[in-house]
Amino acid sequence: MKKIILTFCLTIFIAINSYSQLPGSKPGGNVEGGVGFTSIGDQTYYQLSLAPEFAIGKFGVGLDINLLINTKDNTILWKEMQRGRFLRYLRWGHKGDDLYARLGMLDYSRLGNGTIMYLYKNSPSISDRKIGMELDYNFGKFGFESMYSDFAFQGVIGMRPYVKPLHFAGLASVPVIGGLEIGTTFVTDLRDKSGRTVIAKDTTLSSIKVMGLDISLPLTKLPVFTTRVYTDFNKIINFGSGMASGLDINSTLPGVTIFTKIERRYGNTAGYMPNYFDTFYEKDFSTKAQILDTMKSVSPGTFGVLTMGILGTLNITGAYSKMDDIPESGKLHLETSTGKIIPMITINVGYDKVKIKDSKDIFTLDERSLLYLSGGYMLNSFTRIDLTYLYTFKLNISTRKYETEKRVQPRITFVFPFGG
Repeated sequence: MKKIILTFCLTIFIAINSYSQLPGSKPGGNVEGGVGFTSIGDQTYYQLSLAPEFAIGKFGVGLDINLLINTKDNTILWKEMQRGRFLRYLRWGHKGDDLYARLGMLDYSRLGNGTIMYLYKNSPSISDRKIGMELDYNFGKFGFESMYSDFAFQGVIGMRPYVKPLHFAGLASVPVIGGLEIGTTFVTDLRDKSGRTVIAKDTTLSSIKVMGLDISLPLTKLPVFTTRVYTDFNKIINFGSGMASGLDINSTLPGVTIFTKIERRYGNTAGYMPNYFDTFYEKDFSTKAQILDTMKSVSPGTFGVLTMGILGTLNITGAYSKMDDIPESGKLHLETSTGKIIPMITINVGYDKVKIKDSKDIFTLDERSLLYLSGGYMLNSFTRIDLTYLYTFKLNISTRKYETEKRVQPRITFVFPFGG
């Protein structure tokens, strides 16, 4: 055990020293390495972690290497390292840039206005990480957004080509209508079970397919204030259809940035579910079509998002949606990161829940919940005491179903920022 820890610490040192001496453009980022414990269910493990993040210009790399050693017999949990689970991402740029590419875990994927795919995660479990891809390109007059969830097996694939028709006529500078954008979205899950419906003893196997058409217009475009309106029409093949209209507002004030979205969902027919590909899709993909098949009631709904950034370090996001006449249709997403706004203390929280019944049901942890809670205290400029709690899922190999999993991870983390 001592040899493993010594080798691990030496690896951290070599990685930092080698990367900090790379020639060319100045790299930026940090390397975090830690030693601690992880409790997974009733089993306890020693944890050795290495989580470097590097950025050179628009290119970025994020790794998350965790070596878990059983405290009883010193055996290593090698499955935590299989199928590229150490890779968080390779990326070029960010979502919204003219060229954006990402390879690795897809944390919160979105296509278009998000009425078909929003906050989609390709890896519902830490122990079942998948390597997917996002690729977007804006040519100016037209462009596309795309994603694929899992290169190892069949998975979800999505594409949204779009065009700005008045740009071809030289009318791009005309207020409002010059920014008209028309897009079409197609998303399918290539796995047969994704479209499975069960009626009595008869089972129909097929792949789920969702198509959509969207139109958007920028209303205002000022340095500190922009607004945009949009309307989407979506159809789940062999099931129902629905529409949504929304307003996006971006505000930039001294020290504060605010993004607000308010969306009304309407025109829904039986067998339609907005935001079909969501945070919990990978957990529920084999049974979700069965829910569509039993949805006979038609109900409008509302969706809202509020994102706030303060002083470039504190970030808060909240999103909630609910169908008016369906009690168990609430979806909640919360996340916050305190950054450096609180001296010596870091707090990171991520929380998702679906099928919310009422306000009392929002913060109960069960099979409808995902929670990431981490707090840290800086002992000095490069040493931090961390405590992380995860309420997530693990894949049961025998049943091929996801089950809830709790992880508690106390550790000492060594932080080495460099470049900039």
